[in-house]
Amino acid sequence: MKRRAQPAFAEDPLNPIAPMSKPSPDHDIAALRQNYQSSGLRRSSLEADPVEQFRRWLQQAITADLLEPNALVLGTLNGNRPSSRTVLLKAFDQRGFVFFTNYRSRKAQEITNQPNVSMLFPWYGLERQVAILGPAERISTAESLAYFSSRPFGSRIGAWVSQQSEVIKSRQILEIKWQELKHRFANGEVPLPEAWGGFRVTPLEFEFWQGRENRLHDRFRYQRQDDGNKGQNWSIERLAP
Repeated sequence: MKRRAQPAFAEDPLNPIAPMSKPSPDHDIAALRQNYQSSGLRRSSLEADPVEQFRRWLQQAITADLLEPNALVLGTLNGNRPSSRTVLLKAFDQRGFVFFTNYRSRKAQEITNQPNVSMLFPWYGLERQVAILGPAERISTAESLAYFSSRPFGSRIGAWVSQQSEVIKSRQILEIKWQELKHRFANGEVPLPEAWGGFRVTPLEFEFWQGRENRLHDRFRYQRQDDGNKGQNWSIERLAP
């Protein structure tokens, strides 16, 4: 008797026609495609100061109700080995862009050894992204304390609980320590942890990217000019997509 060929996929016993498994995810990923058409970016519409251009775009991201509009991907180096993670921008002005972390964390140690970092703001809902390059350095203790004091009680406790980037055996260790510190600081006065604070990235280069149809995206790069007027003079160039 001729043996019946088996189907290439498993069958649902309740519906033998429908496959139980989907095609290879690699095939699905290759087919994913978005043709950006929301808007364009012209040289004439750009602010002369990239910090002001960033401020305008950030406000639009906030107004558009994007999830975590102040989230950025921070890139650092450990020798020749790059690493990245998402952090939150908590302040910015002409001096630079500030985020906070544990100073004993992996990112902080890498910044100490190699201060040049990258920051990427991925505003997918607006078909935009902003990349910033520059060196990072610790902010003052007074600045860190001012921000730390504004954090919710639970977040302040969390900064004490987590020895960021260290290996731990279980989540239970964190939860037990959180409860202990919650009782310890029950009066609401939580001091600034010695190993916790902010970094400020001084921008040397910005890139503003706006998605366009047919992958002909608009890209503009700002580069700081070394003319003795720090932060006052920037060149602007259009880049090929």
